[in-house]
Amino acid sequence: MNHALPARSRLVAASLEAAGIEGAIIVLPDAASTAALAAAALDIEVGAIANSLVFWSDDEPLLVMTSGAHRVDTTALAERLGRGSIRRATPDQVLAATGQPIGGVAPTGHPAQLTTIIDEALAEFAEIWAAGGTPHTVFPLTFDELVRLTGGTVTRVA
Repeated sequence: MNHALPARSRLVAASLEAAGIEGAIIVLPDAASTAALAAAALDIEVGAIANSLVFWSDDEPLLVMTSGAHRVDTTALAERLGRGSIRRATPDQVLAATGQPIGGVAPTGHPAQLTTIIDEALAEFAEIWAAGGTPHTVFPLTFDELVRLTGGTVTRVA
């Protein structure tokens, strides 16, 4: 494990290693706290960024891994999932649920397993990139690895 990584990213790296995912976390020179910034830093399509968005639904956190090219339609997603309303979590709720700051939320490495929804549009890319626990860290993985890593449900989110 890379001990030069920030503490939060080391937790993510340990989770990736335990899941057999080989993509290494890299530290970017500048924060990539949005999908557009991450895509520009990596010189890839914004749609290949697996944007980690935390929502609050039915009194629990809900992690939505969406393509950076999409906005989540919370009303349609709530209907699709048979849930009450889905609303953006507050920064404090995000930190409590994931242990990670907004702009750096990884799909793994959280204090407890989160219910996760994965945007079906991410399957269009051979390689996708996700945040590594801080706004300065990212890592590559495949769509299938993301599904396996999170135990997520694949559906349309836009």
